Amino acid sequence: MGAKTAMLVYADGDVAAGLTEAAEFADEAGAAELLGLLWPPARIRPDGEEPWELGDAVFPPQGRACALSTPEVDVLCDQALMLDRPSQLPAHLIGASMGRTLYLHAMHSAVDWFAFAVWRDGVLVRSLSLSPDDGVLEDTGERLAFEEPFWAGKHPSPAGAGYPFPFHPLVLGDRALQEFFGFSGEGADDGGPSAGRLDPWAVELFGFQIT
Repeated sequence: MGAKTAMLVYADGDVAAGLTEAAEFADEAGAAELLGLLWPPARIRPDGEEPWELGDAVFPPQGRACALSTPEVDVLCDQALMLDRPSQLPAHLIGASMGRTLYLHAMHSAVDWFAFAVWRDGVLVRSLSLSPDDGVLEDTGERLAFEEPFWAGKHPSPAGAGYPFPFHPLVLGDRALQEFFGFSGEGADDGGPSAGRLDPWAVELFGFQIT
């Protein structure tokens, strides 16, 4: 999957647990309806291919999207979700999360950029976006517990003392994947234990073309 993601996840509880049981409930029609939150239904077409494994679906190509809808977890993957300021996610996408927890996770290894946000019952709890070239683009809300060791310098960047942050954004991004969704990406290892609660290659999403 590489160090690239563009994900929006709605959850009633533990995401990894919900996705582990996803195959029992998932269907293409439900995924298409969910994707209708992001694109007009008239622009959505099934891609006609086999379902995407989550490990690949986290960052679909331009003009494609992946989705999965289950009673406990809904997942949207689309590069349109890569917002420099996650707090500016359109209001109707946030409104759809009422009574649930909403996670946005986006990162791109080409520029070492990482961003995430968490809403609970429609209220923004935490938002962060940063890259070495642009600095901190957004830093809203109280830091979450898994972030604290990074800001405290316990996971220093291998780039050395001149690096603008006390950690590498992609390493923090990988830890956020573990924390929120229970799996780890490739190419980022902070030396800590992987959550390992979910195999991203065992979860399938439906693929769509955006016309």
